Amino acid sequence: MANAGDIAVPTRLEGKFKATVVCWILGFGSLVAWNSMLTIGDYYYNLFPKYHPSRVLTLVYQPFALGTIALLAYNEARLDTRKRNIAGYILFTLSTLLLIVLDLATSGKGGIGPYIGICVIVACFGTADAHVQGGMVGDLSFMCPEFMQSFFAGLAASGAVTSGLRLVTKAAFEKASNGLRKGTMLFLAIATFFEFLCVLLYAIVFPKLPIVKYYRSKAASEGSKTVNADLAAAGIHANQDDAKEQARLSTKQLLRENIDYAVDLYLIYVLTLSIFPGFLFENTGNHKLGSWYPLVLIAMYNVWDLISRYIPLVDCLKLESRKGLMIAILGRFLLIPAFYFTAKYGDQGWMILLVSFLGLTNGYLTVCVMTVAPKGYKGPEQNALGNLLVLFLLGGIFSGVALDWLWIIGNGSF
Repeated sequence: MANAGDIAVPTRLEGKFKATVVCWILGFGSLVAWNSMLTIGDYYYNLFPKYHPSRVLTLVYQPFALGTIALLAYNEARLDTRKRNIAGYILFTLSTLLLIVLDLATSGKGGIGPYIGICVIVACFGTADAHVQGGMVGDLSFMCPEFMQSFFAGLAASGAVTSGLRLVTKAAFEKASNGLRKGTMLFLAIATFFEFLCVLLYAIVFPKLPIVKYYRSKAASEGSKTVNADLAAAGIHANQDDAKEQARLSTKQLLRENIDYAVDLYLIYVLTLSIFPGFLFENTGNHKLGSWYPLVLIAMYNVWDLISRYIPLVDCLKLESRKGLMIAILGRFLLIPAFYFTAKYGDQGWMILLVSFLGLTNGYLTVCVMTVAPKGYKGPEQNALGNLLVLFLLGGIFSGVALDWLWIIGNGSF
């Protein structure tokens, strides 16, 4: 078994392309289960028309995600990242499978019992999300920025792919007997497969790639204990220097130095989730597209969210200025009155344009912040900062989900 300090710098960054692809798939698996829930919203509205499923399920999801990530971020230096991420992907796999089992057991019937069961499963999704997203972002923060970008592109791709699949299954099963349910079951089965694939990729393939072993060995030499199990899985013995470990910045110091980046992520997602998906399902009115309208809106958001996450790969288009990022993020709040007046007076073309811009700015600004913030820190500090940033990201999502209810309260339709 080799020592961590003996791993040389890869001369040609061996395995970089393969690692980038694996990061994309791992990002895809981090949100494919939840995005599946969002894109089959039309099925749940058919089963539970009085329970506001898109808003309630999102509101159930977030406290578990936020509470879990808060605990994990506080203890990140003592956690085994390998066990944390594998546990998260396994929980995602089992939870998605349970959605299918629950539907089969209840024969696709509505009612408060099945609805409570779905809420419990969604709470498991939130817990799994906190394990995986915080763990993966912390892990990738001390590797090359392309891995982080690829992971977040995978997150967005899960939305785009699930939206596309939902449109296909809706068209394929629309005229079939009980077609909406059949399409949903096929949909969830595909999501379960991808979650299981992520378990295998993270546990077996990712830790053995040369470039990944190099970055984890470097982090271990700087005092990180979170990578020990992953290094052991790759046949490397971690040998830490206690003096280096003690020299790292504390979590409070890291937060103080990066509070603007943390607030950036909070503000990005508090705006996005105050509009997506609840407003799109319940507050956009009736249009020519009929029942297809919210699905098309969600698909457009997800497609542009995905595309925008590749824009920062072009150096001249990447926004790295801290002041510039804050100005751009605050400027997005003009979308709130824009959505309000478009829903009230505009046609579906203007709404599609607005939703596309919402996705475009969400993905682009997220990747810019996440790839710029960890620069200049040692491995253990980057891991801690990655967890902190995800904590604020999920905090923004939770706040946005809560504020989303103001749309229907303001309309008097609650």
